[in-house]
Amino acid sequence: MRDCYCTVNLDQEEVFRTKIVEKSLCPFYGEDFYCEIPRSFRHLSFYIFDRDVFRRDSIIGKVAIQKEDLQKYHNRDTWFQLQHVDADSEVQGKVHLELRLSEVITDTGVVCHKLATRIVECQGLPIVNGQCDPYATVTLAGPFRSEAKKTKVKRKTNNPQFDEVFYFEVTRPCSYSKKSHFDFEEEDVDKLEIRVDLWNASNLKFGDEFLGELRIPLKVLRQSSSYEAWYFLQPRDNGSKSLKPDDLGSLRLNVVYTEDHVFSSDYYSPLRDLLLKSADVEPVSASAAHILGEVCREKQEAAVPLVRLFLHYGRVVPFISAVASAEVKRTQDPNTIFRGNSLASKCIDETMKLAGMHYLHVTLKPAIEEICQSHKPCEIDPVKLKDGENLENNMENLRQYVDRVFRAITESGVSCPTVMCDIFFSLREAAAKRFQDDPDVRYTAVSSFIFLRFFAPAILSPNLFQLTPHHTDPQTSRTLTLISKTVQTLGSLSKSKSASFKESYMATFYEFFNEQKYADAVKNFLDLISSSGRRDPKSVEQPILLKEGFMIKRAQGRKRFGMKNFKKRWFRLTNHEFTYHKSKGDQPLYSIPIENILAVEKLEEESFKMKNMFQVIQPERALYIQANNCVEAKDWIDVLTKVSQRNQKRLAVYHPSAYLGGHWLCCRAPSDSAPGCSPCTGGLPANIQLDIDGDRETERIYSLFNLYMSKLEKMQEACGSKSVYDGPEQEEYSTFVIDDPQETYKTLKQVIAGVGALEQEHAQYKRDKFKKTKYGSQEHPIGDKSFQNYIRQQSETSTHSI
Repeated sequence: MRDCYCTVNLDQEEVFRTKIVEKSLCPFYGEDFYCEIPRSFRHLSFYIFDRDVFRRDSIIGKVAIQKEDLQKYHNRDTWFQLQHVDADSEVQGKVHLELRLSEVITDTGVVCHKLATRIVECQGLPIVNGQCDPYATVTLAGPFRSEAKKTKVKRKTNNPQFDEVFYFEVTRPCSYSKKSHFDFEEEDVDKLEIRVDLWNASNLKFGDEFLGELRIPLKVLRQSSSYEAWYFLQPRDNGSKSLKPDDLGSLRLNVVYTEDHVFSSDYYSPLRDLLLKSADVEPVSASAAHILGEVCREKQEAAVPLVRLFLHYGRVVPFISAVASAEVKRTQDPNTIFRGNSLASKCIDETMKLAGMHYLHVTLKPAIEEICQSHKPCEIDPVKLKDGENLENNMENLRQYVDRVFRAITESGVSCPTVMCDIFFSLREAAAKRFQDDPDVRYTAVSSFIFLRFFAPAILSPNLFQLTPHHTDPQTSRTLTLISKTVQTLGSLSKSKSASFKESYMATFYEFFNEQKYADAVKNFLDLISSSGRRDPKSVEQPILLKEGFMIKRAQGRKRFGMKNFKKRWFRLTNHEFTYHKSKGDQPLYSIPIENILAVEKLEEESFKMKNMFQVIQPERALYIQANNCVEAKDWIDVLTKVSQRNQKRLAVYHPSAYLGGHWLCCRAPSDSAPGCSPCTGGLPANIQLDIDGDRETERIYSLFNLYMSKLEKMQEACGSKSVYDGPEQEEYSTFVIDDPQETYKTLKQVIAGVGALEQEHAQYKRDKFKKTKYGSQEHPIGDKSFQNYIRQQSETSTHSI
């Protein structure tokens, strides 16, 4: 049996690691990891490790998916065969190379050819065991010869600038005897190739590590005597294909990869304005946003970008109120209110997820942590009781937990975010107006969201809401399931409580809670969160924890001769201050109030020869910090920038490099207080919601409309047939909700026109880029398969000769 974990990597940089599943050959992880990808990459790789307590963990195998193949597996559950991992197959990075063939006349007047090979630089080499000291060997190889030369080693950099030239004699003068194997005819040049191998100089005795190679046949010099290009490094071709591919097992993944090409704001104005006025369109089913919900295969697809767009522009409450009222009008039975997966309910779910995440943490995290740590037995199904467990004791344990969680929820009304309260207010109003005879409907309309779709799922799977770092163990998971069921039923205020359970043991347990005080507590809580004009929650001044974790910081130079320059520290960011501690739970060693953060920017790698560094600039000095990987660095920079956005004294310029050796490395200014030399990047308006880019969401919506264009056209036909012929509907049209055919038709026409205009812009941009882009350039090195595919598509669709 093995103790396995899995890592997610961009090329070879680890950005996420799962929990360890112990003693299993078929481990199930069930972990979701979502990230913005902050840099270009060639492979998305997954490595499976076997944990070893005494030595380094051993790699079992890997799955590497090329970036251009991600679309094939997009959102499909797939089993991938694990591949062997060896140093020869692990390759990333690119090389810039120049070749020049020149004729040289010797003293005797004989012409021979010399080849000059210039290695200019490399970029993005892997960091092996925390270091990269690269050098290159250059070999001229042919059928009868192999001549190798070597560059200097560049220390501590994965972007080495070599700039070295090596000379090789390609054809020898004929004065050699014919028997010699240096007799090269002119055309033999075609049989030669230049091979460049990159190595990591190891200070260990195992020898240097192979980083990748490239082979260039000298045929490339036929057309002209000089040649220059960027190349992707390739794995070494060992010809050792004899390894059976199926002996390592396989890995089941579901990868969702979206790539949006976002233009500047003005391109999106027509489509964006059309979407934003959706809340004011009468009836709302004729609005652009509602139409998006009608044509998407899953309502969720439409809800995510719509909610983000409306939140960004402060229009989410009127839009949700409009779609929810329309849905309530269509509902016949008050007991089924908001039970379906409609656009309204998906949009409310999404808003709660975005706006309510912190509220969820403040309310539930302490209780969930206590349940995970104290680990009391709570099984109340007599069939499942373990030996030595007592049913009465277990019931009492569970009752205490339910009480604790229920109290935490019903006493949290004051902290509920304003935007959620405003939405609940409109739901309550719409429901009460539609079902005037049912006094409870104004409560069930709200509780079906806050209890059923917000708190209950978070109690059930706390890891999906970042309430716990990993999936809980089976016993805790069962406890949380029982708590979630009970809290859900308490919140739903259903009339015959015990009857609502399929299991008799749940009905028995529920008798504990059949008191009026529980129903009253729920009603008071629902009244508080759905009453308009509640006092502003910002007045509840308790610090909100936004992010925490270990990073490495540079000592801030208070002592003149501090030897240890970089130290690992536990960092914590709240909406009040940014602190670091020796380890988690310790007193802070240093604190920066949020109002003292003047800028947060990346730090150039050259400063300390370290990747993923950023700087937090304060009035008197900058704090230099290194994150564990590129994804984490981006997250920290984003969240620090967002919290310090409103600061009065934010800087407009900064130094992209460090102050070392008496001057700034970037602009060479000698004074440590010299003003910055580069403009700051993070100047977003202060009212922007966390992490939402309006243009990007509009681009996402455009992509969806474009994807479902045939359905939009179908819907147009349906409007036409409805306005002309008001008889029984045709089958194919009955899938759409169309209340007002004429209004809907008008909107559809505008949507199709807006999408068409953007479609043309995208096509034009691609054509322009295609004309300007050179294969072998720094952006598209030779070996870039996605660009080769792109060229193939373009040459099929356009008349450009390539």
